[in-house]
Amino acid sequence: MVKWVKDQENFQNIKEKYKEFLILMFYGNFSSTAKRALTELENFSRENEEVPVYVIDVERVRGVHKQFGVKNVPTVLAFRKGEVTERIEGVESAKFYAHVFCGVSSPYYKKSGKKEISPRVVVYTSPGCPPCGTAKAYLRKRGINFRAIDISKDQHAAERLVHRSGQMAVPQIDINGHLVVGFDQAKIDRLLSS
Repeated sequence: MVKWVKDQENFQNIKEKYKEFLILMFYGNFSSTAKRALTELENFSRENEEVPVYVIDVERVRGVHKQFGVKNVPTVLAFRKGEVTERIEGVESAKFYAHVFCGVSSPYYKKSGKKEISPRVVVYTSPGCPPCGTAKAYLRKRGINFRAIDISKDQHAAERLVHRSGQMAVPQIDINGHLVVGFDQAKIDRLLSS
């Protein structure tokens, strides 16, 4: 169940209580994207009740976002042993959150029945890139949820990508931590099926 952070002191108590693992969403009621992300996070939380999930309304609890370099809402952070280990900006599905935050081997995720985890997919794109459009269309056709990041608008993401792959080409598709440079359908299929 999603709970709301009341103030800075409450946040410090929450961080202390959930040192091992905590999910925190930075939210703003002024953002329709944040409202959609909150709905997905609530769905995730209902399916994973043992995971502590908290929301900070940046209009009510001021200043906490600056401690973690949060500049946009929604932003969801995962803390493990008190350190930020995951950062997701924008809206993702409940399945995506389950995969990223819990994974199959996590003690916080119990696989039961037909509950399935979808792959974590991020497509790095830029404007005027026909192969980027082809890659996204292919993933949609396969029913794969993904997050698209326009590196022309996110310099930090562009720098991280070049650091990881050594290349500036787009698209680059991150599938569960494995990068595919360009639209390589065979490699994409192989990574999605593993």
